Amino acid sequence: MNRHHWWRDAVIYQVYVRSFLDSTGDGIGDLAGVRAGLPYLRKLGVDGIWLSPFYPSPQHDHGYDVADYRDVDPVFGDLAEFDRLVAAAHRLGIRVLLDIVPNHCSSEHPWFREALAAAPGSPERARFHFADGRGPDGGEPPNNWHAMFGGPAWTRVTEPDGRPGQWYLHMFTPEQPDWNWREPAVAAEFDHTLRFWLDRGVDGFRIDVAAGLYKHPDLPDSPDPEADARTRDSVNPLAWNQPEVHDVWRHWRAVCEEYTARDGRERLLVGEVSVPSAREHAKYVRPDELHQAFFFDLLGAPWDADAFRKVVSEAMQDIAGTGSTVTWVLNNHDQVRTVTRYGEPAEGSGLGAARARAAALLMLALPGAAYIYQGEELGLPEVVDLPDDVLTDPIFRRTGSRARIRDGCRVPLPWSGQASPFGFTSGTESAKPWLPQPEYFAEYATHRALADTRSSWHLYRDGLQLRAALDQLGEGSLRWLETQPGVLAFTRGDDLVCAVNFGTAPVPAPVPGTPLLASGPCPPGELPGSTAAWWIDGS
Repeated sequence: MNRHHWWRDAVIYQVYVRSFLDSTGDGIGDLAGVRAGLPYLRKLGVDGIWLSPFYPSPQHDHGYDVADYRDVDPVFGDLAEFDRLVAAAHRLGIRVLLDIVPNHCSSEHPWFREALAAAPGSPERARFHFADGRGPDGGEPPNNWHAMFGGPAWTRVTEPDGRPGQWYLHMFTPEQPDWNWREPAVAAEFDHTLRFWLDRGVDGFRIDVAAGLYKHPDLPDSPDPEADARTRDSVNPLAWNQPEVHDVWRHWRAVCEEYTARDGRERLLVGEVSVPSAREHAKYVRPDELHQAFFFDLLGAPWDADAFRKVVSEAMQDIAGTGSTVTWVLNNHDQVRTVTRYGEPAEGSGLGAARARAAALLMLALPGAAYIYQGEELGLPEVVDLPDDVLTDPIFRRTGSRARIRDGCRVPLPWSGQASPFGFTSGTESAKPWLPQPEYFAEYATHRALADTRSSWHLYRDGLQLRAALDQLGEGSLRWLETQPGVLAFTRGDDLVCAVNFGTAPVPAPVPGTPLLASGPCPPGELPGSTAAWWIDGS
């Protein structure tokens, strides 16, 4: 594998900090828990970790409402513990990426509080999107946009003198006001933040809502104002993917290159980029912009050989054509877990579980980088029956609907034992995780997974070991093979074939002359529609 540019074929593990491992017994995961779990991740074989936000926050959106970008919320630890975590990770050869949230902050951020206390037209309000309302008394929002998490994208404020006043923009929730990146002070503040964490030794940043930041300067009405709320995605062309955003990534890339020039250690920028096509996606990973951007089309593809082939081909053509590599992802903290998404209605090890294993091998065999969401390596299903009174997702609070809520994939990990908290918390067995774990999580606990060589954990570990050992995996190209309908197959070099059976056809034989070493979710033909195999030179 190409280790000069480590990020080009790296496999990064997403740590959702509050659900990974709790070291204090309060039921919430923390940075010390992440540090304690590093040997587990080292054994799995990942190249780095991406930490979800741990900054001071009122937690209206579990840390994506940031009140202070340059500190640690006491519930997760402190800066000294963060430094210990980075040092421990580096000793194990694990790089550390932070989640940074530049599109919006918390309504409790000091700058937003200053804006509320200031007058219309003030420099304090210029850092956000404040505007006068429409109608004779200004009682209507400035435009018709809707927030992604439901409801209008505008909230009216009460001015310091007690009168109803201007409105401010929030594309997610009222507790998350959007920054105005047309104001130079905002860019300067984030420069300070980047350097603060880079100086503490981090290896890069995952950038939340990377196609956001800039809005259309006139803030006009949208022809489809409810598109974001309906799709739960950033599709309003007036609020996302504005051309000026690319200037931000060019500058951030220059900052990272500056640090790399000092010590030769490459820093990574990976963006959460939701755009209409692979061609638009490719613009974010041009040589002077982001190193990587998550390619979500594979995650969103239906379980169909032709759909997967189309998605992979477009990515290889448009994204790899920029000189970057594709960044593959099957799951994250905002998505239904893969086992459930591929057809598993509840706990168990049926079709959805086998398809998830097959998809994992497929992803790890593709050229480029890959990101794994915590618990996917255990084969965890989505927890679909959480009671309403424990749900914390702001989507549920704002819409009253359970459709596409995200709590089910954020239930704390099971580590050991037969009953909750399954070793997640260091407290007594009566300690309650912040979201309840179902009884069947005992079947997925890490201590059981490590002991069972047939588990999904071993499948992931074996795949990662092969990626590290074989030059033809990771960065590079692929060549499609002709197959019968319902089967997807490609070669990586001359002596490795990846084949996935999406239908009921038998898995094809390896290329003549290629020695066989099979690694897959089950023996070929055992579960129709769910088998996958890698063929490599095992001689």
